[in-house]
Amino acid sequence: MRHAPAADSSSVPVSVPHLVLDVHDDGTLTATLDTRPVAPPEGVGAWRRALFAQIIDHATNDRSIAVRVTVHESDGTTFTDILPAAKRPAPEPVVEEKSESRRAVKRQRAADPIAVDGGDGFIAGEDVAVALVTAHTDATPDGRARALLDPAVVAAARAGEVVLVGRVSGTIAVRSLP
Repeated sequence: MRHAPAADSSSVPVSVPHLVLDVHDDGTLTATLDTRPVAPPEGVGAWRRALFAQIIDHATNDRSIAVRVTVHESDGTTFTDILPAAKRPAPEPVVEEKSESRRAVKRQRAADPIAVDGGDGFIAGEDVAVALVTAHTDATPDGRARALLDPAVVAAARAGEVVLVGRVSGTIAVRSLP
């Protein structure tokens, strides 16, 4: 079987939107998506460093598309990353449960979350992946990350450790679970 040469096939360039975040000395951010300004939602005022993940969600329609993110820090440093679109889980079918199993689920949800201190090295406001990857958290203004984990999820995964990954800084923190 012969394939047509590449010149004969339609060549459509792959395009990934480019989100640029310029951080100012006062902690505010200017966001542009493909050179067009991205205004914060009503009631937010100005974009701030602590809203880093929300800016990305807002600009990508809750991460329905991949995006290239470039962060220009006020000190002159620049970080660039490509964030893939988030996979949306298919809704699970509704199954009749016995009343005892419903009570067990309610008891599991009522348990206190497990706190994991991720340490230093994260960039303020950056999206921090939490692996077993069950959740994401944002770094605090001083660059620290903390994850709250549902004990039922941890027990189901039978995990002994959690990994926190800074999506922009590349910081990785591995912690044992209590």
